[in-house]
This record gives sequence, structure tokens and C-alpha cells, in this order.
Amino acid sequence: MKKLSLSLYTMLLIGVIMIWVSSNLNWSKENWHGIIAVDATGYYAYLPATFIYKDPNFQFLDTVCRKKYNHKFHDYEYRVLNNDRLTNKYFIGTAVLQSPFFLIAHGLSFLLGEDSDGYSKIYMVLLQIGTVFYLLLGLFYFNKLLGEYKISTAVKIFSLIVITFGTNLFHYVVEEPGMSHVFSFSFFAMFAFYIKRYFTSYKTQYLLKIGLILGIILLIRPINGLIILSIPFLAGWKNLKIGVIKAVGKYYFLAFSFFIILLVLTLQPLFYYWGTNEFWIYSYGDESLDLLNPNVYNILFSYKKGLFLYTPVYLMSLFGFWTLWKKNRFQALTGFLFLFSVTYILSSWWQWYYGGSFSSRVFIEYLPFFGLLFALFSQSIWRMKWKRKTWLGVILLLVVVCQLQTYQYRRGQIHWSEMTEEKYWDVFLGWKKVFGTNER
Repeated sequence: MKKLSLSLYTMLLIGVIMIWVSSNLNWSKENWHGIIAVDATGYYAYLPATFIYKDPNFQFLDTVCRKKYNHKFHDYEYRVLNNDRLTNKYFIGTAVLQSPFFLIAHGLSFLLGEDSDGYSKIYMVLLQIGTVFYLLLGLFYFNKLLGEYKISTAVKIFSLIVITFGTNLFHYVVEEPGMSHVFSFSFFAMFAFYIKRYFTSYKTQYLLKIGLILGIILLIRPINGLIILSIPFLAGWKNLKIGVIKAVGKYYFLAFSFFIILLVLTLQPLFYYWGTNEFWIYSYGDESLDLLNPNVYNILFSYKKGLFLYTPVYLMSLFGFWTLWKKNRFQALTGFLFLFSVTYILSSWWQWYYGGSFSSRVFIEYLPFFGLLFALFSQSIWRMKWKRKTWLGVILLLVVVCQLQTYQYRRGQIHWSEMTEEKYWDVFLGWKKVFGTNER
């Protein structure tokens, strides 16, 4: 109980810090307008469309958002035309998870006398509070996942702090809370925990929870379905065989699990039908995967958007494969193949850098797996004093580097999509400002 309490205290402290930082950055003056921007405006728009305007074609973007608020963050066009009717380019899953906080804000707007239009300040503040909630929910299940691997309390706490403040997860909580990635992170952590728990206990009732979680994961972004590739890694060879046999033996649990997935996913075609009289459309037009032309090196190492360059904690976490290899080669191999396959497919998107983002944002949802590898390696050296101190020093330095680069990104010193080698070293950690020189 004491160990769990220490981890919970850490998560609560993280939540307080996130609320404090968010309130200072976004809740004063006119900054709250930027809590949803670009893609996030599309994710969120399902809520006012459904609960306020009864408008599945999102005409209120013109009549309310742009005319009434006239702010640059409402200039983004998230609507696409299908059979002469407008619909939302993005998927509904993020809005489903935001809905409790939206409804709280809607009620408070009446009580506090604010505009009940879905876009006044109270809605934006509650949306960000909701993102912090899902961050903490994800950390809670990540902590439980580490418990399945017998990770010590000290390493759990260290890992919770590092993945929160040493990666781009921090940025997408405090700066771009309306994006889908934090929500996916939360449900990826749940999925990983319940898969691990099922394949160690073989209790088939877990299949129902897994079905619900997987349905929501797919509803957020269909490409999130890649998470099923993690099952062999999480299960292990022996447990995988037994777990599959158990699931087939109680096929009604498995069948009902699939039914739950389909039931959750029907929300998207039902909304499409409401607005367009069609149950399915491909809203991304010419945007697609090109699996014959992946950009694996670029998505990981490039100056434009390299995951390992801007958030090197991801790279350091891969030392966990060395720990796994010594203990269970099947899990090490399947874990590597899982993350490589994800990287290959994500880097094959027509715009491999995914527009404006800090680091490669599409890996945030996979942080429970990078975090698990990080914790496994940390655990393996924790009792060796000099190795632990060296590891702690290196990682804490990289957390500081991540925070400095996050700050530079927020200030526009690191450009959202146009970084090059020359530009990167020109602004590296702001050293020119510190030393007052223009020489590299």
C-alpha cells in the first residue's frame, strides 16, 4: 500500500504542476483562445455540433467561431466536402473523451453567466483540465503496468517523472491539449496493462475491458490499431499460446468483446450519416500511406522533426531491449519488431513529419512501451551505485534539454515544420543568447 501511495503522490504532484503551468500559460488574457487550434479545432467541433447547434455540417464555424470571435485560431478549415455536404475531416473519438468536461463547462456557463456557445473561456479551461485528467489516467495505468513487471517504487517514480517532463508529452498537455495524442496515450496504457494482466491471469472477463478500450483507441484514430501488434511482446510466447486457447475456449467472451468494439465504432458512421446520408467516407482525400517509401531515418533522426533528436529520452529507453534480451529473447524480439513496424508505417504517411509539431508527435501514444523499456533498464542497474548515478545524471540532463527545447518551440525559436541542420544549431538550447555571439 505504501508503494502505491508514493506513486500516487507523484502523479498528484504531476497533476498540480500541469494545472499550474497550464493556467499560467493559457488561462489569462486572450491566451485561452489557443487551447484548441488547427487539428484540435476539428476534434473538438463534434461537441458543439451535437449538443448546442445540432449541426452535423459544422456551419457554425462561419456563423459563430469566425464571425463572433474573429481569432486566428478559428481560421483553420477542418471541414471537407462530400456529396455537396460538409463534414469533419477528423475522427470523433477525442470528442467522446472530452464530452464529460464539455458538459460540465456547458452547465457552468449558465451558472456563471458566460456565453454558452461552446467556445467561451469556460469551455477551453475545462477542456485543458480534461486533458490533465487523461494524462493522470494514463500515468496511473502505466504505473500499474510497471507493477506487472515487478518494477521497484523508486524506478516507477523516476519513470513517471521522466516520461512526463522529458518527452513531448509535456508539450501536448500544456500547449496543445486539444490534440488527440494525450488521450491515445491514456488508453494505450490501459490496453497494455489489461493485455498483460489477461495473459498472466487468463481471466476471460478482461477481454470485455480490452474490447471497450480497443474500440475507443480506434475511434480516436484508426491508425492506432497498430497497437494490436504489441500483444506478443506483452504476453510472451508461453502465455500467448495459453491465453489464445483460453479465449477460444470461452468464445462467447471473445465474441462479445468484438461486439463491444463494433458498438463503439458505430459512433463515427452514425455521425457521418446524420450529416451526409452516408455511413462512411474517407475524409482525408488524397492523403494516404505510401508503404513503399517510408521515411524511417527522417522521422527518428532528422533536424526537421527527428524523435530522437528533439526528445532523446525515447532513444535512451531502447537500452531496455538489452535488459529484455538477457531475460526473454522472444519478448525482446517481438518488442523490437512491434516498435519498428509502428515506426515504418507511421513514417510512410504522405507527410511523414505530420505538419506542425514538437518532435514526432505520433509516438506520444506509444510512450507506455518506451516507458516500460526505460523502466526495465533502469531497474537492471538501480542497485549498482555508480551506474545508477551516471544514468540519473544523463537522463536528468536530457529532461532539462527537452524542457529547454520545448520552451524554444513555444517561443518560435524552433520552427513548427521548417527546421534544418543550420537552423537547429543556430538556436541550439539558446546558447547564442547566453554567450552573446553570432558565431557557431
